[in-house]
Amino acid sequence: MGLTTIDIQNKEFARGFRGYKQEEVDDFLEQVAKDFEAVIKEKISLEEKVKQLEEKLEQYQKLENTLHNSIIVAQETAEDVKRNANKEAELIRREAEKDAQRILEEARYKASRILAEHEEIYKQAQIFKLRFRSFVEAQLASLELEDWIQVENEENENENESSD
Repeated sequence: MGLTTIDIQNKEFARGFRGYKQEEVDDFLEQVAKDFEAVIKEKISLEEKVKQLEEKLEQYQKLENTLHNSIIVAQETAEDVKRNANKEAELIRREAEKDAQRILEEARYKASRILAEHEEIYKQAQIFKLRFRSFVEAQLASLELEDWIQVENEENENENESSD
């Protein structure tokens, strides 16, 4: 261990012939001891400050590491969210394409069914038209025959004979 203030204050020098004045040496040693004590106190104070600053530095380094890790986690999370959003968008797009394809197929099926129904109704209308024409022609033909007039005359004669 180094020199202490007590060592300085208690230091005794051997007396020699024509030596230094005792009082001046004692005053000087007392002043050196006070200054040395002040230096030691300042050294202790500075050591405490250094220790506090080192602790703060360590806290800041931990905070820096935590922030750095948080930034990395945030970047990874952002990338994950972006990837998931892209996947979801792709799934939605595919589903929309499937729905659109299904709707188109349904529309084509309905259109072909309606077209088939239209053709069937047209055919039935043609058949009805032909049958109706045949019926009307048959009725005209029977009107052109005068058999119905004779039948009516015969009926009238039969009625007249019955009344008599």
